[in-house]
Amino acid sequence: MSGTFVAVVGPSGVGKDSLIGFARARLEAGGRVTFVRRVVTRPADGGSEDHDSMDEAAFAAAEAAGRFALSWGAHGLRYGLPIALEADLEAGRVVVANLSRGVIPALLAFYPDALVVSVTAEREVIAQRLANRGRETADSIRQRLDRSGGDGLPASTVRIDNSGALEVAGAQFTRLLLDAAGLVERA
Repeated sequence: MSGTFVAVVGPSGVGKDSLIGFARARLEAGGRVTFVRRVVTRPADGGSEDHDSMDEAAFAAAEAAGRFALSWGAHGLRYGLPIALEADLEAGRVVVANLSRGVIPALLAFYPDALVVSVTAEREVIAQRLANRGRETADSIRQRLDRSGGDGLPASTVRIDNSGALEVAGAQFTRLLLDAAGLVERA
């Protein structure tokens, strides 16, 4: 495959979807960068990422039929990336997807030249973002933040700090995608 798979990872609250949205607004119309819409076993509710929904049975059937390039479970949900992304890679496009850190070994087994981008943010920033979502209690946010350990990501991982203004990290991420696509950013 001649394209580049860009996997965006990081804990909840670091702003992965915001960063991806920032880059999408600037690059998707050019046709060289494709942003993958995940399939999740959670109803679309407007308060979470923009995704396609499937119930557990439909997801299992799609998975068994080979309709996902990658699939995984996390936090009691199932996630999948449609197999159609492979056509974009074959066409030489940069394919961007939000993944779980735990699926990176499988990603690299299927797409060994994938680029992993780890989005980080300061603990206080993450706590505030999670609280603003209103989906978790203060105790569950504290427990989430207390989970630590090595991230197990490859040494080649690009790290982007999204603690400050989205425009700063967004511009860094957009430049990375332009570089991966072999494009020069125009002023």
